[in-house]
Amino acid sequence: MKLKWWQWTLFYIGIAMIVLYAVFPFYYAIVTSMESGSELFTVDYWPSRINFDNYAQVFDGQPFGRNLLNSAVVSIGVVALSLFIGLTASFALGRIKFRGRGILLLAVLGVSMFPQVAVLSGLFELIRFMGIYNSLPALAFSYMIFTLPFTVWVLTTFMTQMPIELEEAAIVDGASPSVILFKVFMPLLWPALVTTGLLAFIAAWNEFLFALTFTLTNEMRTVPVAIALISGAGQYELPWGVIMAASVIVTVPLVGLVLIFQRRIVSGLTAGAVKG
Repeated sequence: MKLKWWQWTLFYIGIAMIVLYAVFPFYYAIVTSMESGSELFTVDYWPSRINFDNYAQVFDGQPFGRNLLNSAVVSIGVVALSLFIGLTASFALGRIKFRGRGILLLAVLGVSMFPQVAVLSGLFELIRFMGIYNSLPALAFSYMIFTLPFTVWVLTTFMTQMPIELEEAAIVDGASPSVILFKVFMPLLWPALVTTGLLAFIAAWNEFLFALTFTLTNEMRTVPVAIALISGAGQYELPWGVIMAASVIVTVPLVGLVLIFQRRIVSGLTAGAVKG
């Protein structure tokens, strides 16, 4: 069906509004991060000058570089654990028929529905009992409670769509379940792995409540907590330029990952829609 000119016009106007809604906040954060003093209280949609003083102040007087490293280590570790456990669990839930499989899947999904504050006290007692309070393993352990259910559920959906003929052919050739999983199915699941892994990385990178509760020292904190604790000279004075600079620094890695893996993300999100 050929669209008329006014329909194309409305379409492009809608696209422009969506792009403006999604991109403008990040763009304005970049503009604000280059301002200081009274410039912060004026509305400018274009940077009057290129000034990276706020970016330098982010790393001055606080271990922000260490905080970035903490976030990267914890997020990568969470993604690796979530994908490994999710891949093996999805193989059992998606390819092996056993009694109670549906109930188990619903239980996995139900765990992700609990708000973080509802499990905060229980996790705190468990982490203190394990002796890992104020450490990166404590954050990785706590983040798994919301990344793992999502990973298992999504990968199980993709695993059930794998052709049975591939599995039967591998069994005839004498392949073990581990060989079937990692040599036969895993190459076909890369779009799903990239999509779920990236979403788990973003969730772990941006997590705030657990990071604030389970860390005590500045050296162990992640970047969301570090940004929240940035303060100015006075008690009620906030250096908004420095805060915006720190926010831009934290957001750039996520934007870069999305741009790098955008093709696999799109194929992973749409793969389930084209299989009958």
